[in-house]
Amino acid sequence: MRSQSLELIFDRVGHFGRFQIVLYLICAFQNISCGIHYLASVFMTVSPYHTCRPPGNVSRVLSHNISSWRLEDIWILFFTGHEDRIVVQLQNGEVWELTSCHRFRRDEKSGLNSDYNGPKSSFPCVDGYVYDKSKWDSTVVTQWDLVCNREWFAKVIQPVFMLGVLLGAMIFGYLSDRIGRRLVLWSTSAGIFFFGIAAAFSFDYYSFMIARFLLAMSGSGYLVVVFVYVTEFIGMKARTWACIQMHSFFAIGTMVVALTGYFVRTWWIYQIVLSTVTIPFVLCCWILPETPFWLLSEGRYEEAQKVVDTIAKWNRASSCKLSELLSLDLNDPVGNEPLEVKKHNLLDLFCDWNVGTRTLTVWLIWFTGCLGFYFFSLNSVNLGGNEYLNLFLMGAVEIPAYIFMCLGMDRIGRRSVLAFALISGALFCGVVMVIPKDYFIWTVVVTMAGKFAIGASFGLIYLYTAELYPTRVAGRGERQHGEPHGEHRGPVLRVPFQRLDLPATVACCDFGLHKRSAIADASRNHGEASGDDLGGGCQTGYRKRELRQIISHNQ
Repeated sequence: MRSQSLELIFDRVGHFGRFQIVLYLICAFQNISCGIHYLASVFMTVSPYHTCRPPGNVSRVLSHNISSWRLEDIWILFFTGHEDRIVVQLQNGEVWELTSCHRFRRDEKSGLNSDYNGPKSSFPCVDGYVYDKSKWDSTVVTQWDLVCNREWFAKVIQPVFMLGVLLGAMIFGYLSDRIGRRLVLWSTSAGIFFFGIAAAFSFDYYSFMIARFLLAMSGSGYLVVVFVYVTEFIGMKARTWACIQMHSFFAIGTMVVALTGYFVRTWWIYQIVLSTVTIPFVLCCWILPETPFWLLSEGRYEEAQKVVDTIAKWNRASSCKLSELLSLDLNDPVGNEPLEVKKHNLLDLFCDWNVGTRTLTVWLIWFTGCLGFYFFSLNSVNLGGNEYLNLFLMGAVEIPAYIFMCLGMDRIGRRSVLAFALISGALFCGVVMVIPKDYFIWTVVVTMAGKFAIGASFGLIYLYTAELYPTRVAGRGERQHGEPHGEHRGPVLRVPFQRLDLPATVACCDFGLHKRSAIADASRNHGEASGDDLGGGCQTGYRKRELRQIISHNQ
């Protein structure tokens, strides 16, 4: 059997026909939901202006010689650059000085004025805080008073979410090889919806964190498996473009976050609205079939044949008999060798000097891409101007970036496009640092340019990582699913590719940044990837022997 025999399935039933288009749109739509939850905390954890709540009813308020009858009306002064000390007079006559994290009672009788040099008694903010509600009616911070000495509770919300992303990628990537892609897609999508709603109805901070952690695991698990799932249904002619453009739907999720944040200013309603985006996929995912290549790897030949027949029927093409297609060279000497399954681990990424050097380089690029991608995304709300428009533009600019990357990489090569994107992103980062704060429009423009560059590199590294190693790896990577899609002209290295972006995930957790932990199982033209320079420590012919054994058994 020639190594491209399985690719002939798509030559018969269609590389990207009606069946693949419908399946692709269903799966890609759910990527919007993943993009939403990865960036939802941008507005959900906003910390507004606040001050200690006085221990009684307020009769008058004074701040910077401007008097008011209500404490809530004094926040306009904070936007003019005045000091944040507020003087209030209670109905019992006591005069208190309030700051964001402290409150002081004037021990000597005093009128409502800013000039007081007498003794004061300091008290903690045991009565809570008064928050500025001019932008947000409530956030997670205001819900559980995550300010002052509890501020660190708010700062660990996203790192804990990213820890869930890391664990979800490893766990569900492994399960997708064991129980199938379809079941993992079902369970993770249901988890995204359920835990998204659960986070909105959390009764305390800790239940909120648990719900968000499980939400992160579900979202990450979906992103890991959906790239494998889509890749195994699309032929080589359309695989690269289709899989790269999956990132565009993630970018749409960023835009949805900005729009929802603009219209909904209560955090738990905001969370519910964002979680409902998953509903269409949950209602449609039951129609998604299992991939024929996973079914073949599990010896379920008849089910794989039914899936291929369904694809052909939808695409109005003639079907093909897998028993004939996959047994063309059963007399190949390789086919007579006994089945040998060798499991690999993280150390196989350093099986020799060439592979180890390549692995470290890929890790560094992942770290750089993740750090730059989420620096531009999360910092967009701090650029000045309208923070909702800024975040929307940061998502919108990714879509042309992915189109540029797809066009450029086939004309001038992956490495040239990646190098250009990374260097450009670094330059724009440096330019942003020197632009004066008053010129926020220029800051937004340069930030958009930087996000364009780093977005292109971030999308390309998925594809480039897979091509640098001569095997596509699905899920946890212990089973090779690459040869059904093309040809390899070198040794085989079957390792868990989601581990390649482990340093980036850890680094982004340390910086409190977001990271999409997805498998480096992006689409690629396998005929272009040669692994002759990777050295030893690798087995070849494993996938061929496995599939021949399946076909022979079923015959």
